[in-house]
Amino acid sequence: MSTRGSTSGVVYVHSSPSAVCPHIEWAVAGALGTRIELRWTAQPAAPGQLRAELTWIAEPGTASRLVTVLRAWPMLRFEITEDPSPGVDGQRFCHVPGLGLWNARTSANGDVVVSEDQLRTLAANARGSDSFTHRVEQLLGAAWDAELELFRHAGDGAPVSWLHRVG
Repeated sequence: MSTRGSTSGVVYVHSSPSAVCPHIEWAVAGALGTRIELRWTAQPAAPGQLRAELTWIAEPGTASRLVTVLRAWPMLRFEITEDPSPGVDGQRFCHVPGLGLWNARTSANGDVVVSEDQLRTLAANARGSDSFTHRVEQLLGAAWDAELELFRHAGDGAPVSWLHRVG
């Protein structure tokens, strides 16, 4: 695939049981349409768990396909980003056991984008400042960020796999 009409992103598997790792590789490879090999390392924030990262280049919408395959394992902690591309907003997905899946559009610098309709709905339904604050935190994924922050820092300096989709 040429880089025209493509975007890039990252898959962060923040924690996975070792027995699931080969299945994750197979599922991600299927979603990307190419063979991959992730470099799994220990996840210090969750002893006995492993972590891996994969940077990808593919067509817009790939992050959604990746989320679909990784949701098969509810015990995973993962994040998937997709950079904005011409005519297509960026995306960020986070999954945490117990919280489920969170998703938001992102800007060119990675900030979460809250739409006009989301703000109107929030303002219409908020019952006081505490309710408003809680709903803003939901829109921004604050609970997911709080749960994943320790796992993100534990991965600093970890090896990253690079994938450039061809064909």
